[in-house]
Amino acid sequence: MAGVEQLTVDELAVRVGLPGSTIRMYQTKGLLHPPKRQGRQAFYDASHIERLTLVQRLQARGFSLPAIAELVKAREQGASVAAVLGVGDTEGPDDWVRVRVRDLTRLVPMGDVRPRVLRRAIQLGLVRWRRGWPHTRRWALEAGNRLALLAVPCDDVLDKFANLRAATDGIAGDFVEVFERRLWPQLAAKSEQEDQLDRIRALLVELTYTAETVVVGTLRESIREAAEEFARRHGLLPGDDFRPVWAEEPLPIAERLIDNENEIPDEPAIRRFLDQGDDS
Repeated sequence: MAGVEQLTVDELAVRVGLPGSTIRMYQTKGLLHPPKRQGRQAFYDASHIERLTLVQRLQARGFSLPAIAELVKAREQGASVAAVLGVGDTEGPDDWVRVRVRDLTRLVPMGDVRPRVLRRAIQLGLVRWRRGWPHTRRWALEAGNRLALLAVPCDDVLDKFANLRAATDGIAGDFVEVFERRLWPQLAAKSEQEDQLDRIRALLVELTYTAETVVVGTLRESIREAAEEFARRHGLLPGDDFRPVWAEEPLPIAERLIDNENEIPDEPAIRRFLDQGDDS
């Protein structure tokens, strides 16, 4: 093809700084895709240079050849990085399920099933279009059914999902930044000790679990506070001077139950707490 650089194996070896025998070995192990052949002559191109550069880079970071081959094969088959690293989406609530017309009619009232709505869901990443069928995550389909039973309009659902996705993208970015700044240098420093792929998998699984725990816990706190504010705004709570009879009992728990104030101590108070230990 005109404009595409073609290299023999010897020329490729010079370009990437590897022996020709190593390049052939990489092909045998599945690390490098086959060259194009013209008669008896094999020709390599920029894609082979890119692949070999990747292999060299991963080897320098402690990845074994079998681990690199696993990464390469998975990516060629369309697997996500998350799936390869053990935080994938093939089982449970994260798996993708086909959305049928009857599912849509449950999610969206009849007459409102418009291409615009489905197209927006696709643009937001909530739905993917595969082989002529829409697909969504199992958790999204189940959540959509619950919201439909509550008669929440689909446009409101999509608006809120867009806001939520923007927030979770920011949270994910924060955790990845922690991984890159704090954990990745540790991995790089120990690249000669053991294979990196398993170590990265273990760390990412732990970090993902921690992130999920923090996000869910923080969301619950936010919902509690929002519910309190909603109740106050609509006059659903007694006045500040209201005290139930049981609150007069000399039980500390009663005071805690009716006291919603959150004190912000000064630093000396915090230091005294830290210095006193748990036995005081």
